[in-house]
Amino acid sequence: MGRTARRSYTLDDIGIVPTRRTRSSADISTAWQIDAYRFEIPLLTQPSDAVVDPDTAVAVGRLGGLGVIDGEGLWARHAEPRRVIQELIELAETAESTEQVVAAVQQAYSAPVSVDLLTEAVHTLRDGGGTVAVRLSPQNAGSLAQQVISAGVELLVIQGTIVSAEHVQGSGEALNLKSFIADLDVPVIVGGCTNYQTATHLMRTGAAGVIVGTGAGMTSTTDEVLGIEVAMATAIADAAAARRSYLDETGGRYVHVIAAGDIATSADVAKAIACGADAVMLGEPLSEADSAPAAGWFWPPSAAHPALPRGYPLPTGSADVPIERLLNGPAIGADGRTNLFGALRRAMAKTGYSDLKEFQKVGLSVAH
Repeated sequence: MGRTARRSYTLDDIGIVPTRRTRSSADISTAWQIDAYRFEIPLLTQPSDAVVDPDTAVAVGRLGGLGVIDGEGLWARHAEPRRVIQELIELAETAESTEQVVAAVQQAYSAPVSVDLLTEAVHTLRDGGGTVAVRLSPQNAGSLAQQVISAGVELLVIQGTIVSAEHVQGSGEALNLKSFIADLDVPVIVGGCTNYQTATHLMRTGAAGVIVGTGAGMTSTTDEVLGIEVAMATAIADAAAARRSYLDETGGRYVHVIAAGDIATSADVAKAIACGADAVMLGEPLSEADSAPAAGWFWPPSAAHPALPRGYPLPTGSADVPIERLLNGPAIGADGRTNLFGALRRAMAKTGYSDLKEFQKVGLSVAH
């Protein structure tokens, strides 16, 4: 009687309801634009070394999405990151316990970040011709942001499990995102957040986009370790409401909502957009690609935390699908795990909406 809890809904709990005319899928646009950067599909890659290296990020950019690499990942710590990944996978395949694997992941990520290696990775992205995006943690954004921007980063992603507008460091000093973002020359995407209040606070920092969700999935243990768990349909809808309120508050400043976590199939992509997301951040689904660095295995960046890891490597994909077919089709099979954005286009056509902003108005029902 002394506590209340809000009823919330996952993406599995809801369904899309066709409520108007249908259209030809040839007349549908899945294009998305944030700041000056336009993308043909509403995709950001989750910055996990298991599924995204600089070459993969370039390929995603050529296919219409935004490849985001981890600025504190293996490509910034080791001269031969592919060898390190191969050793991790070989250990994971034979280890007697997940504790051994987690310890090996922590060891691999304990090497210091090399600005030279990070700059080399950024230059690979830049030379590939797409939009250059790098993720930094809130803890290290203050020391690394200007260096990656100088190297050529065009979109900066500041991402942690949970990010607030003011991150207090162990020394007691705070990273004030509002003043920090104001001093940068590039647009910034920040997150994750889980509710209306935090989304509003992050929007007020001047961010161009806000990540909603904790990156949950099969390999994440944030719910088991921290007790933090978010029902994504409700979280996205809350952030979309914050976006609308902030738009009114500022007289027209639009902040993009990016859904990250518990998105495994093309249906999840469509439902995330239907709930109000402008784009989705995918991790585990990209392990189906034949170009995935970890050959079908996946782990979240939080798996490498030195004191409290919240995830571990698992085989989550087949690693045998050309990335073009994975994203844009044609599909392989009927399980919703390939042609992810072709399926989004078809869902929009079946419900009669011609672009992503219109599709955010589609009817929804509670299915469970």
